[in-house]
Amino acid sequence: MFAAIEQYIIPVLEEIYRTVGYLGIFFAMAIESACIPLPSEIVLPLAGWMVARGEFDFWLAALAGTFGCTLGSAVAYWVGALGGRPVLLRYGRYVLISPHEIDIADRWFARYGEAVVFFGRLLPVVRTFISFPAGVARMPFGRFLLYSTLGSFPWSVALVYLGKLLGDNWIVVRQVAHQLDYLIIAVIVFAVAFYVYKRVWGSKTSEEHVVE
Repeated sequence: MFAAIEQYIIPVLEEIYRTVGYLGIFFAMAIESACIPLPSEIVLPLAGWMVARGEFDFWLAALAGTFGCTLGSAVAYWVGALGGRPVLLRYGRYVLISPHEIDIADRWFARYGEAVVFFGRLLPVVRTFISFPAGVARMPFGRFLLYSTLGSFPWSVALVYLGKLLGDNWIVVRQVAHQLDYLIIAVIVFAVAFYVYKRVWGSKTSEEHVVE
């Protein structure tokens, strides 16, 4: 997998960076934050490597990554709000999501949304997709945008710095993060399986009690 990444993605990104500069970082991170899996653990450490070579300024690279995240997050938010929510309200019951549960998500994001969005932006895998459910839950857009930006800034600074620090070995950042991806995906799969179990078997138990 890493050989494929080095062969295709990295040379393309490097060429884009050298052609359009910080705009390349900005748009690459916008893609990553719009629920398209272009790993920021490649995008930003590569920029950090170019900082180490004197081709980029550290803070400008980090800010380009941050604002790219903000743009991509806004796109994913509105896709969730304008497209995903109506679809879930109409067809959600087929995937065990009822209007009542969407109402619960609305209230939950209204109460804890700032923390969820902020810390979600600091987690691999989760950071790529957190904006969509925030949009579905109609979290106030201004608050969403603020906390998404605040969460994206330390993530961008850290990854650009690691790329700068590691220099020619910057790909190690992606290799380590890839191991964390497996752990987070496993937790998500477990949570989804537990939710389905509770919905299916919980409803069956309730029906048995009613029959009795």
